[in-house]
Amino acid sequence: MLLKTFGWSFAITAAGLALAGVLWGWQGLAIVGILSILEISLSFDNAVINAGILRKMNAFWQKIFLTVGILIAVFGMRLVFPVVIVAITAKLGPIEAVNLAINDKTRYEHLVTSAHPAIAAFGGIFLLMIFLDFIFEERDYKWLSWIEKPMAKMGKLDMLSVIIALVVLLVTSMTVATAAAHGAGDKSATVLLAGVAGLLTYLVVAGISGYFEDKLEEDDDEEDGQPAAPARNGTGAAVGLAGKAAFFMFLYLEVIDASFSFDGVIGAFAITNDIFMMALGLGIGAMYIRSLTVFLVRKGTLDDYVYLEHGAHYAIGALAVILLITIKYEINEVITGLVGIVLIGLSFASSVVRNRREGKPGDSSGKSSEVTSGV
Repeated sequence: MLLKTFGWSFAITAAGLALAGVLWGWQGLAIVGILSILEISLSFDNAVINAGILRKMNAFWQKIFLTVGILIAVFGMRLVFPVVIVAITAKLGPIEAVNLAINDKTRYEHLVTSAHPAIAAFGGIFLLMIFLDFIFEERDYKWLSWIEKPMAKMGKLDMLSVIIALVVLLVTSMTVATAAAHGAGDKSATVLLAGVAGLLTYLVVAGISGYFEDKLEEDDDEEDGQPAAPARNGTGAAVGLAGKAAFFMFLYLEVIDASFSFDGVIGAFAITNDIFMMALGLGIGAMYIRSLTVFLVRKGTLDDYVYLEHGAHYAIGALAVILLITIKYEINEVITGLVGIVLIGLSFASSVVRNRREGKPGDSSGKSSEVTSGV
């Protein structure tokens, strides 16, 4: 299964590094390799979150995620997105922006960096909403029960996550945004606008995907006359959402991936300002995250290690806060990556302890009772 799942990633890595060596020599090869590792370290929690969503979709849409999704991730977010940001912020035409990225890399880097407050506000609020909706939801399994139990009770208040996100955005615009990094000056209005856009994007995409998912489950229940448990195929992945429900879930996945990629794209400028090196290196890393997502789904890892999703969502919450802080203060990408890895590692270790305590490698059966970690 390992070769089947990661085969394309291995092949693209070999081809990408060979291309980098031919085009830019040993230095270019090293830069592309470093960028790939940077992307993987920053986005490991993204793979866990994606797997939690992807396992609800059928095999066809899982393949779409690996094919069309990777094209969007590599060419859309790692190559086109920075150019679009420059075109918008500098009020340039698309051809002028591309020409600037190729022929005036220093100014191009400056313009992308100047757009960081807006990017960070959009991505930070979007990711914060993902974390808040997770932590306020009543769940069968609780990792840090001393936090999650009271949060689940508070979550019964309607729109609480939206209220908190708006308060965080308002505080951010009145504090760190008043003196943004890199001499950008007061970006309060920009941060407010971008943050609201991130919030609206989350509400629209997550709302529509949730609506179609619920409707599909209702239709299945009406046809069967009883609640239907998701079927499983031979790989252990759930045979789930299709049609409109899967399409909007796919869009939700892509927006999540975009939000995760913001810090990677900005951080890559500390290594190179060549957009093609950047796209190649980050693209290789993104391919591994895609493959890892599918691997987690096919192995049923999230069913066996039930606290992994908790760790990933805590990492998302941390990343959201870090993104908002970086509007004013620079935080090394190594710290960002380590926070996610540590949280996921701890949640994995807690899952292993739980499984040993219960005398089984995992629990993929129906969950009729609440289970806590005792933490």
